[in-house]
This record gives sequence, C-alpha cells and structure tokens, in this order.
Amino acid sequence: MTRIFNFSAGPATLPEVVLRQAAEEMLNWRGSGMSVMEMSHRSPEFISILAAAQQDLRELMAIPANYQILFMQGGASAQNAAIPMNLAGLQPQPAAIDFIHTGYWSGRSIGEARKYCTVNIAASSHDSGSTDIPPRASWKLSDNAAYVHICTNETVHGVEYHDAPDVGNIPLVADMSSHILSRVMDVSKFGVIFAGAQKNMGIAGLTVVIVRDDLLGHVLPFCPSQLDWKQVAENTSMLNTPPTYAIYMAGLVFQWLKRQGGVAAIEQRNIAKASLLYDYMDLSDFYRNPVAKDCRSRMNVPFFLRDEALNEAFIDGAAKQGLVQLKGHRSVGGMRASLYNAMPIEGVQALVCYMRDFEKSR
Repeated sequence: MTRIFNFSAGPATLPEVVLRQAAEEMLNWRGSGMSVMEMSHRSPEFISILAAAQQDLRELMAIPANYQILFMQGGASAQNAAIPMNLAGLQPQPAAIDFIHTGYWSGRSIGEARKYCTVNIAASSHDSGSTDIPPRASWKLSDNAAYVHICTNETVHGVEYHDAPDVGNIPLVADMSSHILSRVMDVSKFGVIFAGAQKNMGIAGLTVVIVRDDLLGHVLPFCPSQLDWKQVAENTSMLNTPPTYAIYMAGLVFQWLKRQGGVAAIEQRNIAKASLLYDYMDLSDFYRNPVAKDCRSRMNVPFFLRDEALNEAFIDGAAKQGLVQLKGHRSVGGMRASLYNAMPIEGVQALVCYMRDFEKSR
C-alpha cells in the first residue's frame, strides 16, 4: 500500500522510519521478549526508555539544567487547568493572569483559567479575526500578574510568534503544542513550555511540560496531586503509571530528529516547505491566506478558495491524489495544510501541484 500525504493538524503524520522501527519492536523490544506496551513502568527496560527520551529532548532543545522535563497525561488542554493551579500562588490572591489572545487555543486557555483566577486580556487580535499578533508595545500587562500566557503557534488560525516576547521578570508561559521542535527557541526566555505530543513529537496521550525549578511548589490548595508539577518532578514523571507507549514513540521521534541534524537543521527544511506553499498562494488570485505575513505559521497554513462553493470538490480531488486531511477547522472553515517536521517536502510539492491543476481546471 502506498502511503498518503497526511496534512492533519493532529494526531499528525509520523516519520516512516519511526513507524517501521516501532513495528519491528512491537513484539520484542531489544530482546526483552515483550512489547513496550506490556512493560512495567518500574522495570529497568522502561526506565531506560524514559531517561533516554528526557535526555534527548533536553539536548534537542538545549534545555538548561534548572528546568524540569515532565511527561504527563491529559493533553495540553489539561495543562490549561494545571498552569493556573501551579502558578497563581506566585502572587498574593487574587492573582491576575495576563493573556495574549491570538486565536482558538489561547481562547480555550483563557476560558479554563477563569475558573481559578482573575484573567486580564492584555492584548487581543480576536476582534480582527485572529490574523496577526498584537504589537508588544500595545500589551497592557497587569502590575501583579502571576504570569503571562501566550500560544506561540495557533493551530487553527495559523498565527506564529517568531521569537519570545519580552515580559520582564514575569514568568512567560507558552503553549507550543503545534510547533515545538520545529524551530530553534531559547528555552531560558520562558518560565513554562507545554505541548501535546501528537503533532511534532509522537502520538496522542503524552504531554510534555518544561518548567523552571523556581516555579515549582506554589500550587493552590485544591490542585489535584496528578497536576502538581512539583510532585510529578519529584517522582520523575511516575507519580502514577505514565503513558508508557507514547513516551517510547516520542523517544523514537527525538532520535530521528537528532539523526536529521537536530532542530536547527529541521527548521531550515520547515522554512523551505512553508515558503513553497505561501509563495504559490501569494501569486494566485484563486487561493488566499488571511494571516499577516510577519506572523504566518510554518506549521499550520490555513487558506481559502476564491469560490468556496468549490470546497468539497477540492477536498475530494485532493484525496484522489493521496492528499488528505486538508479541511479547515470547523470554527473557521476553508482549508488547512499542516506541515509538521515529518511532512516531507515532496508532500508540499504534490499539494502545490494539485492546487495549480485545480485552479487551471476552473
């Protein structure tokens, strides 16, 4: 069977070599006589898998020694509750949390945080359609903010921060779910980075939290133990049974990424892929991308056809060419192509070729 080009926003495409290795090791991991799925999380075999995955991620992202790497469950959405419960105690109650609202996922984070703390929308592009990032000079940060929360890549709206904004001494918290490991980022500029694994790191079920040591141990009294970062860190991500197979798969992806030359090398590939698609659309009057050019996402590219009555025909025709999962998010419509690390440039070339042929046929 020929593999398709899967442009899903997540769960997303994985490197084929990773899938083949996982298949080969399914019944017998390195002579253990069992699958990783069957291993005790306390066994020497799995502990070695966990340690290697954490170390590889630390090397790939150049994570400083004073940051903990936590492997957790519940998706990035669960961290929308965990973050205020872990960090609101940094300031006397009622602590404010500053949010920069740039799209669907920052909006979801805001809604969850309001259950626990006072929320201040310090800047927003929501009313203008979430097609840009408010200039830093326009942000109205609180005097007593416990932290500032941003979504550094909006999967739905296709808006991406190209660098970490300066918020002074206030901890900067970033949802990096859809572009972690896709570009070089200075971890030291952030207090907390969190991300679901199912886009650029592996499969659904694992959430990575990277947190600076001084931000541990400030939980609100009602924070569940499983969401208490300090307890998770003290138990090396095994406060309860961790998502063992998802950690194993992430570890394989980390090893694959190191073989590609690391994050700096994959970033150059991602620039080439995104440029190929954006450059074509910019020269076409049949397709349009609504995002301001200075904050276009390299990972998630939303676009619209000039005549949206042709949407279904576009999707059906693409599927026949082996190009799938191009339908846009239900909240915005249109189309969306997700170009994560594992998407080869051949997939983007095939998409542009199809888009060109579809335009010519109309």
